[in-house]
Amino acid sequence: MAAAGGKTWTVNGGSGVFSYSKNSNFQRNAIDAAKELINKAISENLDINIFSSSNTFKVADLGCAAGPNTFLAVQNIIDAVETKYQSQGNTSQVPEFQVFFNDHAGNDFNHLFISLPPERRYFATGVPGFFHNRLFPRASLHFVHSSYSVHILSRVPKEVEDKNSPAWNKGRIQYSNSTVEVVEAYQAQYAKDMESFLKARAEEIVSGGLMAFIVPGRPDGSSHSEAFVNKASELLGSCLMDMANKGKISSEKVDSLNFPTYFASPQEVEAAVKRNGCFRIEMMEIVPQEMPQPKALCSTMRAGMGTILKQHFEEEIDLDELFDLLHKKFEEKFFSVFGSGNAINLFVFLKRVGTE
Repeated sequence: MAAAGGKTWTVNGGSGVFSYSKNSNFQRNAIDAAKELINKAISENLDINIFSSSNTFKVADLGCAAGPNTFLAVQNIIDAVETKYQSQGNTSQVPEFQVFFNDHAGNDFNHLFISLPPERRYFATGVPGFFHNRLFPRASLHFVHSSYSVHILSRVPKEVEDKNSPAWNKGRIQYSNSTVEVVEAYQAQYAKDMESFLKARAEEIVSGGLMAFIVPGRPDGSSHSEAFVNKASELLGSCLMDMANKGKISSEKVDSLNFPTYFASPQEVEAAVKRNGCFRIEMMEIVPQEMPQPKALCSTMRAGMGTILKQHFEEEIDLDELFDLLHKKFEEKFFSVFGSGNAINLFVFLKRVGTE
């Protein structure tokens, strides 16, 4: 994850009622929907001859959180790779698998490793660190995967937090329905972070290696304010302002809270890949996201955002009260606000080309 307001953004760990492991069906549904795409992409693009000299196929999942979705994604990849070997008559040469689970150091790795599937067919390793930087030795990975992580920025744009800047985002917690200056600041930060992300992966992935990521986004030509995920965040921001107006939390702290997320269009992703020049886009598909019901959406947002909200507002915020209020707004406004919302995921599949 990333930094928000100087603090590291973590999802709720453990296995409690508000944990991410119990409230992440939104991400799980995206992984399920992309399974056949993963199978097809690996079948068509994995050249096993490139890896014939290695008896270990190395996979990294970036932004793994605390499970269980990362295990599902990894198993889909391993199944597809094994099928590829078998389809070419190389059953006896199927490699062993080593999987690197990455997230920042504050992630709940204890719960992650306690939850590892006992029947797994891979060796598991934890790798702490931010994926906008290098994490692995040069040309050491064969496959990189990430789901619901690449949209998280390395930081909130500096201008957005500066009271003297035209991009100061007073009274809002994200960019989508803000001024042009705020939107442009987020666009620039996204471009910068994607440059760093792709540059790091280009050094870590072997020539001919593969990378896939699933990320919530928005259709080409649509405005940021139309994206489903942004509409949901705007309603959360309005709940915080309601609580501030009642004196229950500090309005100054609401002004200083900005989520480091950006939901790109396919055109923006394609442009970032082309600027990097080290990968070829083998597949990019829009995967529709089923609209969750208000209660499930509220639980997912609490599991994903509750920790950073508690860190930012400290003891003055009552998360039960906040998310009860959000649930009521979802119930009242769900069809009028979200009926036209663009709820999509982007599935992007890349191949490492050339050499450094």
